[in-house]
Amino acid sequence: MNTDSGNPFNHFDTDGNAVMADISEKTPTRRIASAQGEIKVGRDVMQTITDKTNKKGDVLGTARIAGITATKRTADLIPMCHPLMLTKCSVDFEIFEAEFFIRAVCTVKTEGKTGVEMEALTGVSVALLTIYDMCKAVDKRMVISDIRLVSKSGGKSGDFRFDPE
Repeated sequence: MNTDSGNPFNHFDTDGNAVMADISEKTPTRRIASAQGEIKVGRDVMQTITDKTNKKGDVLGTARIAGITATKRTADLIPMCHPLMLTKCSVDFEIFEAEFFIRAVCTVKTEGKTGVEMEALTGVSVALLTIYDMCKAVDKRMVISDIRLVSKSGGKSGDFRFDPE
């Protein structure tokens, strides 16, 4: 029994059971979210990525496809996420060759009753994990870090932009 009256937690019913939040009465709005994260790599891994000589193939191309696919499967991975009809998804990479890290940025759009923050975060996470998977034979000492929501717009809570303090 999911009742919103008197219950401050929308992912639990009054008996404390986990439930999916009821969004049926919400008005659809345009929703956009971007997330980013980084993977620190060694010289050899960076070279195989930039020279496109990794034995497993095009690392960033494969990571891009994996990230996009992950955004579409977020509701299968995160128990209380609503399945969403995404209207746009992109995964892009910035290579910082001298600093030996790659930044992944995932941006997701929809027109709906709930946001796409989790989809963007899942997409960027899986893209980075794919880079790790494809490069671990070269060097396992890679570090994935700084995964965070960068921005979101739409919905009742309004706009958000991550500003480091």
